[in-house]
Amino acid sequence: MGEDNGYRKIEQYNNATIDSIAKKYRIILEELGEKPEREGLLKTPERVAKSMAFLTSGYNLDPSEILRSAMFNEKYSQMVIVKDIEVYSLCEHHILPFFGKAHVAYIPNGCVVGLSKIPRIVDAFARRLQVQERLTDQIRDCIQDTMNPLGVGVVIEASHLCMQMRGIQKQNSVTTTSAFTGEFLKEATRSEFIKLIGSKLH
Repeated sequence: MGEDNGYRKIEQYNNATIDSIAKKYRIILEELGEKPEREGLLKTPERVAKSMAFLTSGYNLDPSEILRSAMFNEKYSQMVIVKDIEVYSLCEHHILPFFGKAHVAYIPNGCVVGLSKIPRIVDAFARRLQVQERLTDQIRDCIQDTMNPLGVGVVIEASHLCMQMRGIQKQNSVTTTSAFTGEFLKEATRSEFIKLIGSKLH
């Protein structure tokens, strides 16, 4: 199966940054009363540093450029929806995960975008320290400002571990946020969008 036995792990990190973050996590473990030198924790500071680098990698991405890389002239003028996009982000208040689904729609105004670019910009904004409300607005504004469509609609439904594991400890709570522009500010268009994202058509 070759030198890598069929598996090759490829990681791209700034080593100096990872080392710096890992040293701080080692101190945190000690302050929490743990022993970073014990077997189970020997590589934990480095692993956490790499995990945080990945979970905040959106800071290194330009979502507008992601859209511009795959915009095509097209006369299609009906609603385009990409729904049930998995969202994983970190609450900036407690640095605990929140996760759920994003539903994104736009009405083209002379151009469309490659469908995969919508989930990519969701990830680009989600992989930062966030609040759900701002995340929703950022996705909407990026599409509106970059593509100039006739309207944009974004709905995010998410569960927040900062509410489930600590604090109020409500395990079944779900937060829904929405943001609209243009045609989606009209009740009929918005209602069609909400109906379609709740429908099972396949």
